[in-house]
Amino acid sequence: MRWWCSQLYEPWSWTPRPYIGVWVVVATLAIIRWRALRGRKAATGSIDLTTRQRVWFWLGLFFLWLASDWPVGALGAGYLASVHMTQYMLYTFAAAPLFVLAAPEWWVRQVLARTRSYRLVGWLARPVHAVIIANGVMIATHSPWTVDTLRGTQLGSFLLDVLWMINGLVLWYPVISSLPEHRVQSPLGRSGYLFLAAGVAALIPAGFLTFSSSPLYSSYEIAPRVGLDALDDQQLAGAIMKVGAMPVIWITIAAIWIKWAAAERAADEAAMKAAKAAAAAEREADV
Repeated sequence: MRWWCSQLYEPWSWTPRPYIGVWVVVATLAIIRWRALRGRKAATGSIDLTTRQRVWFWLGLFFLWLASDWPVGALGAGYLASVHMTQYMLYTFAAAPLFVLAAPEWWVRQVLARTRSYRLVGWLARPVHAVIIANGVMIATHSPWTVDTLRGTQLGSFLLDVLWMINGLVLWYPVISSLPEHRVQSPLGRSGYLFLAAGVAALIPAGFLTFSSSPLYSSYEIAPRVGLDALDDQQLAGAIMKVGAMPVIWITIAAIWIKWAAAERAADEAAMKAAKAAAAAEREADV
């Protein structure tokens, strides 16, 4: 049994082949969360976790497993560039933002304090820094040299998946971080950052993949075929990179503005109630 997916150059088989390393990672994350919640309850008597945060964590863990294990992990590592791109989308636009949403503020502060990384994470959370890092890693990890080099070994393929996961956390942290001081405050700023960081820059490598007249990845070009020839597979990968993130981006932007509108409405209602209460108090004082 192999511990992580990588290029095999063997004919594809639909016989299930789970990867032990994936299950170890999933189990480790679940244990870390369980210990953190147990420690919180012992210290405060409450775990301070919402139902949504519970759901987001398990959904994030599911998408992490889905992107890494058989069959998606195996197809993406050694057979189809389009599935390789699907893995990237699952890590960056599903698992990563769900994990950020699932992390309560007390846990994030605890981790940053223990690792002495508060200043580093704050620096990474600055929109300009996050845009440069996220898109730099995105372009670098989809270059033909990187893909062909790393996909050939289990360790290299594991490193590529880890880079995508970390990059997703860097990308989403300034938008949905549980720490207010690390989050872009204005709805317009968050929307603009997300659109530029995740929607526009991806068009450049997507264009190369879509409009290239020959396969760019030698590892997928010589891989045993699974339904698509190498060029069609690459063009599909480019299309996935170009439009695959758009539903997530626009849904998030819509949620940001809906939440802002609700907060403004609540503030206006509170101000009106306060004004009415003050007016009533003045009338009683006059009487």
